[in-house]
Amino acid sequence: MTDKPTSEHPTPELPTPEPPTSKPPTAESPVPELPTPDFADVVAKELSLTRSAVQAMIRLFDEGATVPFIARYRKEQTGGAEDVDIQAALERLQFHRDFLDRKNQILATIAEQGKLTAELRTAVARATTRVELEDLYLPYKPKRRTRASIAKERGLEPLAERMWLRQDFRGIPEDLAASFVDPEKEVATADDALAGARDIVAERIVETSEWRATLRDFTWRRGQVQSRVVKDKANEKSKFTDYYEYSEPVSRVPSHRVLAIRRGEKEGFLLQRIQPDVEEAKSLLWKRVQASTGAESRGSIWEDHIRLASEDAYDRLLSLQIETEVRLELKKQADEDAIEVFAKNLRELLMAPPFGGRPVLAIDPGFRTGCKVVVLGETGKLLDHGVVFPTEPRNDVKGTEAALDRWFQQHPGIAAVGIGSGTGGRETFSVVKRYLSSRKFDAQPVLVNESGASVYSASEIAREEFPDHDVTVRGAVSIGRRLQDPLAELVKIDPKSIGVGQYQHDVDQKRLQQKLEDVVVACVNEVGVDANTASPSLLTHVSGLGPKIAKAIVDYRDREGGLASRKALLEVPGLGRKTFEQAAGFLRVQGANPLDNSAVHPERYSLVERMARDLGVEVRALIADKDAVRRIDLGSYVDDSVGLFTLNDIVAELEKPGRDPRKSFEAVEFRDDVHSVEDLKEGMVLNGTVTNVTHFGAFVDVGVHQDGLVHVSQIADRFVRDPAEELHAGQNVRVKVLEIDLDRRRIALSIKQAG
Repeated sequence: MTDKPTSEHPTPELPTPEPPTSKPPTAESPVPELPTPDFADVVAKELSLTRSAVQAMIRLFDEGATVPFIARYRKEQTGGAEDVDIQAALERLQFHRDFLDRKNQILATIAEQGKLTAELRTAVARATTRVELEDLYLPYKPKRRTRASIAKERGLEPLAERMWLRQDFRGIPEDLAASFVDPEKEVATADDALAGARDIVAERIVETSEWRATLRDFTWRRGQVQSRVVKDKANEKSKFTDYYEYSEPVSRVPSHRVLAIRRGEKEGFLLQRIQPDVEEAKSLLWKRVQASTGAESRGSIWEDHIRLASEDAYDRLLSLQIETEVRLELKKQADEDAIEVFAKNLRELLMAPPFGGRPVLAIDPGFRTGCKVVVLGETGKLLDHGVVFPTEPRNDVKGTEAALDRWFQQHPGIAAVGIGSGTGGRETFSVVKRYLSSRKFDAQPVLVNESGASVYSASEIAREEFPDHDVTVRGAVSIGRRLQDPLAELVKIDPKSIGVGQYQHDVDQKRLQQKLEDVVVACVNEVGVDANTASPSLLTHVSGLGPKIAKAIVDYRDREGGLASRKALLEVPGLGRKTFEQAAGFLRVQGANPLDNSAVHPERYSLVERMARDLGVEVRALIADKDAVRRIDLGSYVDDSVGLFTLNDIVAELEKPGRDPRKSFEAVEFRDDVHSVEDLKEGMVLNGTVTNVTHFGAFVDVGVHQDGLVHVSQIADRFVRDPAEELHAGQNVRVKVLEIDLDRRRIALSIKQAG
């Protein structure tokens, strides 16, 4: 973390506006708005992109194009920019537009007060961060009654002004303040008048933007984040024990500790303060105040009162205000870090290798109520279901094996048995593994991460899909489908319920939801969607669609018996040509035209047909014929609308039409003698699957219903700056057990010591 807030990109200086006329703007003559800067140039410099590329992105955004569409099908215009760069450009564009709107709102508000000067307008125009802008606005911001405003109501502003100018070198302050005594205004004595004047001066000090900036910077550089336990919790063990007596520099505190302390506060275990050395801060402020008037004020009779006002300004106002600002900025930065980690983990989970479109048997394990079993066809269709009791308390292994015999006989071709990883999962997995081995079946036993399956089973989506079945059947179906195609199934679940993030309930929920939605959309469109079999949930995330049109597509294919071609999408009610342009390339249709089942956009079909004619073959023969595809002379097809970016994408698609970007499926094998934390012993070497990657390490599932932590220092024999550079969610790893804390259910693991 840097010494100062970094979550905002400073805005390049805007053109200095013309000074206003000498007559202040009024409601009848409103202040002119600031000129709109060249957003393309601003964003391009911030993100190190070319101005022409960002200019094209902005134009396409404003025309309604989506990030996936721009990234895939408008590469010539963006210079081949990746989707992450395009998304970042969109976010920065929105920030700058909002920032300009805020500046104009502030200028209009100050103008209405008749206080807008040419200098202030220029300062607002040149502000580069929200903090700087709000500091400028602070003196003019409508506020509740304060001690300073009450003092002004009592007629003490002239005394405060005299005190502030410090041009009296003879006399006694109490004598000069005596003329302001007015019992009817609750100013009973000269001391009361001086106190009120100091309140006005203190507020003026607080509202001086340069001094606020100085103290804010000092707090970021020299401040400490401190937490201590609430008195009546001191003897209580909790997950916040590490923070019962804790201190760390503001400039270095990592995001996960910021969120942990905030959660400890929220749950009533911790008290937090963020502050620098108080005396140093007050001394720094006083030096700034002294320097503001120069040497000519030395010896002023008001000097002691100004010092008192300065100290009061810090103690009563500035220290708490700046602490609040720093806390909020730390929270904002921590949110961004946590959301980014969540997004990376979610992407890896969504893009996990699919088992594929083969029949599977899926089991949602349980003890007392038994294990719910379903059989799913190649497309995830529910074919059969039942209940078995292979574990405690019944331990009916023979009955379970008989039921499995029946299902395997009735549904030949079952290629895998997916068992949920929840309660009873390892015990059930052992029974199934022994069964498959004894029957010498080719079917593979797979332990499936079932996080969120219960959320899906109770959802409206699940009720619509399986109105005649209860939640236990729906949960087992979700486990089986998650094995077949993780992406297609996980899009039905709120990403926050999947279990791949930390502090997801503590961060900015609106920002989190948007980021996770962006990840889901990116993954869905990267893989592509079968328009005839995809669920409404999956179709909703296709570029340009949404819930309403997704439902319309499903209704159309149910009514018409399916989509015969991509072109048929234009017959779907509500799906116009603009939506078709955005969505068609990501939707696959198996039909007469082989290009409909590829990532080639319909706008380029004629180009592919021309390529095929030039080679003397049919389009169908050209597809997947690598030798023929490699004979294509790309240079001869470059023109004003098509460049090498698009041509290379087309050639890659023709070589491997409908290719899945996800890796090949590989199941992890857990030790048969380890089912719970109590079974673990220090020194054990185990197989595991990474479930979560954070800035401080990675959590690994070793099959004991409690993830262990591989600290960043235990990932490799070299320095690892970011665990995400070495590991990703869903990755299979070998780990060594270093330590087991049964009381706190913590497991310390090491990858580098696993051999």
